[in-house]
Amino acid sequence: MKKVLLSVLTGLFLTGAAVPSSAVAEPKAGAAAMYAAPTAVGARDIIKEIIDVVGLKPRFEVRAANVPNAAAVILNGQRYILYNEQFVNSLNNALRTDWAGVSILAHEIGHHLNGHTLSKGGSNQQDELEADEFSGFVLRKMGASLSEAQAAIKALADEEDSYTHPGRSSRLTAISQGWRNAQEQILASAKAPTPNRTVANAKLPDTSSSTRAVATRTTASRSKIAGQQILRQVKLQSAPQERIYVTTSYNLVRETESGVEVIGKLQKTNSSRFPYVLESRYFSYLFVSTDGLLLNEEGRRVGVLTTA
Repeated sequence: MKKVLLSVLTGLFLTGAAVPSSAVAEPKAGAAAMYAAPTAVGARDIIKEIIDVVGLKPRFEVRAANVPNAAAVILNGQRYILYNEQFVNSLNNALRTDWAGVSILAHEIGHHLNGHTLSKGGSNQQDELEADEFSGFVLRKMGASLSEAQAAIKALADEEDSYTHPGRSSRLTAISQGWRNAQEQILASAKAPTPNRTVANAKLPDTSSSTRAVATRTTASRSKIAGQQILRQVKLQSAPQERIYVTTSYNLVRETESGVEVIGKLQKTNSSRFPYVLESRYFSYLFVSTDGLLLNEEGRRVGVLTTA
């Protein structure tokens, strides 16, 4: 397979974050010149798909150009993603997947979004690995398998390090890291539905006579919870006076005048950044960071999980 690829593709793969103006030929078309994916569904707006994944505005133009393969460049103060149509199409055909071309564009967009093109020093190994990791993250979010995300680099990258680019093994590892980071987010979201925007103002029910009947039915104990049963205390910014705890059985409980009410559960996720999530019928899901902070969907701190 590699011999076939080398016979149809020339130049170094992903030449880097910056290309001098003299090395770039006149662009052949505007942003509408994206290549057509060789599938029955027709052309894909790859750039839009990538930008939708990362949630940032595209402050660059995409143009087909007479470049060896693809590059992220700044020309006359304007940011561009330049790509060689023949290169991309040949790569997709040889590997029999358009994910190869997507990974190239995602890699170059990664250079722009990581600020690599602001440097005049040209390509370097660290920047390339960051762009590779970005590519892996984006492709997983778009639905690619790990092997699909790695296909282009696996086929084309040099085995050994060069002055500007890492060797194949390091680049595959970076793509894998980005892919797995996205996978963790997807799995965590699946296990813990995204909290809504009212978390910061969550209000627990009062203990008036109209609500005590409900509390009584869910009471774990009529007395205060024993200290040895408490694993952590939950402190919410919106309800600082409430006595809420996580027990050694991972129940979320609340002390009331009528006893101890079980109001939810501490659940484990598959995310390394947010290994746990609090769920309750009285407030939306709260993600627990590795240092015990409670965050809502906007990443805003709304409380803390601490020792009692």
